[in-house]
Amino acid sequence: MDTWVIILIVVVAIVLLVVLALAMAKRSRVGKVRQREQAREHLQESQVRAARAEKEQALAEEQAAGARRERAEVEERTRLAEQEARERAQRAGQEASEAEKLRARAQKLAPDLSPDGHGQQRPDVPHPDQPGGGATRR
Repeated sequence: MDTWVIILIVVVAIVLLVVLALAMAKRSRVGKVRQREQAREHLQESQVRAARAEKEQALAEEQAAGARRERAEVEERTRLAEQEARERAQRAGQEASEAEKLRARAQKLAPDLSPDGHGQQRPDVPHPDQPGGGATRR
């Protein structure tokens, strides 16, 4: 083979290697640009999601605070209702005790009087409203 053919083959091989190196470098740059763009998109998406997460967290805390406030109000109403019920029960007990005292006093004053306020007819004592009993007329 002639020398110029060998030189031509070597030059073509070198040119092919340079073209291949340039193509690979360009491909690498395009890949890096694509990666940077993808990274930028990921950062934007992460910021959006972080903002959404913060908003949801704030809403959750607000909802929890509302639930605690409602529970406290219900507990307060329950406590007041129970206190009122105890006071009513106490007043009812006092009324019943007073009623029993008055009934006992009434029983001492008029043993023949029934609990409904009417007299009970004892067989040996005639009732003043019935004939033959009570005051005499002349």
